[in-house]
Amino acid sequence: MDAASVFAIAFAIGVIAGLRSLTAPAVVSWAAYLGWINVQDTWAAFLGSTAAVYIFTAFALAELVGDKLPKTPSRKTPAPFVARIALGAASGAELCVAGHQSSVVGALLGGLGGVAGTLGGYAARTRSVAAFKAPDFAVALIEDAIAISGGFLLVSHL
Repeated sequence: MDAASVFAIAFAIGVIAGLRSLTAPAVVSWAAYLGWINVQDTWAAFLGSTAAVYIFTAFALAELVGDKLPKTPSRKTPAPFVARIALGAASGAELCVAGHQSSVVGALLGGLGGVAGTLGGYAARTRSVAAFKAPDFAVALIEDAIAISGGFLLVSHL
């Protein structure tokens, strides 16, 4: 795969992290575990382990539940925002390693994608709730589906 395509996927996985921070590393881990991406003999090889898949999946599922709780802070508050950028950067770097491209560029693009996904996801969710007069919970479930399916779609194309 050419560098531009790998870098585009690195940015896009960052967008997924902006929507659901732990979904991005979970789908990257599943991709490594299933052999969709090759990170063997790299610093990211741990992603393909059974333990990594279980841990990232458990955390991603916990986040999906936690996102719906009334006391959950906004994704735009400092700690969740930084986490989304960091996890987008890590996921972007890991996909660039699998695509034989620079992990530094992948981290930068994944982090930028994390910013775009955080701000864009927040705007889309709040506007959707208002425009459709829909409960936030229902829109959040749609956002979950977009993050999960989008993440798997991305990693299946690398």
